[in-house]
Amino acid sequence: MAATNGDGPAVWDEARQLGQLFMMGFEGTEISDQVRTLIEQYHVGSILLTAKNLKSAAQTTQLVLDLQQIAHDAGHPVPLLIAIDQENGGVNSLYDEIYIRQFPSAMGMAAAGSKKLAKDIARATAQELGSCGINYILGPVLDVLTNARNQPLGVRSIGDDPLEVSAYGVAMMAGYQEAGLATCGKHFPSYGNLEFFGPPTDVPTITESLESLSQSALVPFRNAIAGGIDSMMVGGVAMSSSGVNVMHACLSEQIVRDLLRNEMRFEGVVISECLEMEALSRNIGISGGTVMAFQAGCDLILTCRSLSVQEEAINGLKAGLDNGNIERFRIQESLNRILTMKNCTSWERAFAPLGVENLTRLQPLHTNLSTAAYNKSITIVRDQKRYLPLSRTIQPEEELLLLTPLVKPLPASANARLHQDSAELSVSDPGFSWDPNASVMSGERVFREFGRAFARQRNGKVSHTSYTANGLRPLHETLLNRAAAVIVVTADSGRNKYQNGFAKHVSMMCKLSLGSIGQMKEKPCIVIAVSSPFDFAADTSIGTYVCTYDFTETALQAAVKVVYGEISATGMLPGSLGHKHQSKPTRQQWLVENFKEERDAVALDTLLRESARDKGRSAQLLQNATSNTFLLRNPSVDEAHFVVRNSTTKQLFGFCATYYSRASKTGHIAAIVVDPGRRRLSIGHSLHDRAIRALLQNEGIEKFQLGTNLPNVFLGIPKGDVAEYKVLRQWFAKLGWNVSLSTTVCSMSIDDLATWAPPEGLGKALSSADTKFDQVSGAEYAGPISDLLKRSRHSDLVDMYKMALDNKESSSIIRAKRASDGSVVGTLLMLKYDSRITRYVPSMESGIRGCISAPVISAHDRHSLLQGLVLLGVRQLKRQGASAVVFDKVNEDGALKYLYELGFQVVHTFDELNADPQHWTG
Repeated sequence: MAATNGDGPAVWDEARQLGQLFMMGFEGTEISDQVRTLIEQYHVGSILLTAKNLKSAAQTTQLVLDLQQIAHDAGHPVPLLIAIDQENGGVNSLYDEIYIRQFPSAMGMAAAGSKKLAKDIARATAQELGSCGINYILGPVLDVLTNARNQPLGVRSIGDDPLEVSAYGVAMMAGYQEAGLATCGKHFPSYGNLEFFGPPTDVPTITESLESLSQSALVPFRNAIAGGIDSMMVGGVAMSSSGVNVMHACLSEQIVRDLLRNEMRFEGVVISECLEMEALSRNIGISGGTVMAFQAGCDLILTCRSLSVQEEAINGLKAGLDNGNIERFRIQESLNRILTMKNCTSWERAFAPLGVENLTRLQPLHTNLSTAAYNKSITIVRDQKRYLPLSRTIQPEEELLLLTPLVKPLPASANARLHQDSAELSVSDPGFSWDPNASVMSGERVFREFGRAFARQRNGKVSHTSYTANGLRPLHETLLNRAAAVIVVTADSGRNKYQNGFAKHVSMMCKLSLGSIGQMKEKPCIVIAVSSPFDFAADTSIGTYVCTYDFTETALQAAVKVVYGEISATGMLPGSLGHKHQSKPTRQQWLVENFKEERDAVALDTLLRESARDKGRSAQLLQNATSNTFLLRNPSVDEAHFVVRNSTTKQLFGFCATYYSRASKTGHIAAIVVDPGRRRLSIGHSLHDRAIRALLQNEGIEKFQLGTNLPNVFLGIPKGDVAEYKVLRQWFAKLGWNVSLSTTVCSMSIDDLATWAPPEGLGKALSSADTKFDQVSGAEYAGPISDLLKRSRHSDLVDMYKMALDNKESSSIIRAKRASDGSVVGTLLMLKYDSRITRYVPSMESGIRGCISAPVISAHDRHSLLQGLVLLGVRQLKRQGASAVVFDKVNEDGALKYLYELGFQVVHTFDELNADPQHWTG
């Protein structure tokens, strides 16, 4: 419903019209007399929810529903706008550990370097808010940090580059809108040049001229307007420069009407800064401020807290209208704009929030998105002495010292609620000690869990204590002398100068430390800035410097993984600082060529034999592998293999095998093999880069996977050798794989079928009147099996099953069928030693081994069906004369227990890794 240019429809009496022009907040987590009065008596059409109103996703959903019901019952013709600040990082009004995901701050998203990722996260944030019934987000922040170092906004801003702020701001805006939320750019004309906020009665002042603002600070606002932003919040700042002298921007016709409306041609809703800010209310008063804001061109007047003040604002607008200070056509103009923005909702939507059920559905996807975003945002600005990863710098038996400041947790962050309770937390992690003499302050526990995470990750001793403005104490000196490496955390040291001095002092002590025999030996010192990255961005005296952009629990967990090399730090400082101070280490680039069988097969056989003689679990897996192991020659699979070679001697220095399955739209990196004598020369890096580029050329590719069971050499990163496993995890992490989100898989075997017998009574226990097992072979059975693969979402196994069906002499399929309707509910491949598939399983080299593979089950009693399928397969292979049986790939999802009962033992274990192709293109 929209008003017209004269009087509005009959339902829009003056009280309802004026009520639509206000956004107001209230106290409490339930419907209060205050908010009921605002909605019922004054017909306020927009409600601002803050952290003080919200306890959980379920409570928020019910609160919003109650608010809308009150508005409907009070005769509101259109639903309420329900607004919220949810900027991510440390500024989230709605927090729910289970249902609402934590995402990086705006600057953290810029550091991650992907505008698509920023848009995806904005959409995810809006989807979660929308599920709770919220329809209006006060974002994105479009301020350009033209004065970054002493800037109160800090990481709430994207950065100091107007074009970068524009690009990410518009991407976030689009993400919010795609999920159905109205958007609000803030804080026009920019808070980015504020030196500091002084006493509450002082107004922060912008001293830049309008010409200067137009060339920098206003660029993101102009681009957001062009992109279709719904509303704009005008800040409560003063402006003083040639040509402009404004006490409060949101009360100024020169800023709102002339600059924003006329010059920048913004047609959406203009919302004022909260008129209850002390500097504004004390100097002008709420009534006068309301009239001035409306005269300036604001459409929506914001008052946040007190009912008496809110009533004063409403009465002030009425008086301004009665006195002729405000013309009635202005009411209609603002009403039209607000109603246009309310197209984001309807009574039908308002009364049917998707709620916790939808949040549960979104949770896995958004959890992965959050983890990926934080992992990509962590930035290693400098590592001059190459102390990172720390796992190769200090030994497990040596002590690590963590020094953290005492600060308040970020508002509504993952830990803020926990810190309201000052009770001590138990410390049960082995190798972790906490200084009990440190005074308990609210920010302490944010970092206490940080210390525990370090202790858990390294399996070694971690000592952790805090520091304050009192500086270095004897306790600090004792711990420093004892530690083999030191981590100092700072949180916005530009405005907490003691942190800056403390970090520099500790860094200098580490440089001057003495070794065990009295010689000078520099001790590794790592400084981690967990808020503003500007703490030491330009200060090269801090040799190893890492930035996280917020100190939420998720960010700090990602930082721990970066410090230990579990993930690769790919983040870049945003804006000009990133271009000026960050550089990536160079490495040798090798010429990578396509593998040609007629030219390279013999040389590959030699490389595989030499690599198999090396030490470590990876070498064992190459036993009996030949060039033919990697050549599938399957028309359903696109294979592309690459080599680094000596064109003169024909020797191969390295080999990489890749496959693209059109059925599952998955690209596999199945093996990277480098000549043992030429490792650490970047050959593997060059092969990996070429493989990624090649896989990205496959149209429609949806997933990357490190590891494959066809050929069955490497199912992922081998885990058998602990030292080798750590090195390989770190290596792949630096290549961009998120090793923290791996899936554990293994290969298993029964090595002596001659003496094997199933557990007594198991066959009878597994028998069921409704489930029958049989063995079939041949392409004529493809139909029902194909249907099962589709139902079970096992498109990754389509190629293997097709090969087995086409090779009926040596390959069979064990089936589980429902007797009631004959439907196939489970299958398993059973392969004889001479099967076409087993040539790609080097562990079957003896020629008398059988193989079972690729179980697919679509019924609820999964484990009993798996046991039944496997039991029949093993029995059949034993009857056919196999001396042993290999189960080539098993997901460790609870099935191992049931396979152990059948006599299987784990042979090799792997970390299977998956990735989104966008990770290498975004």
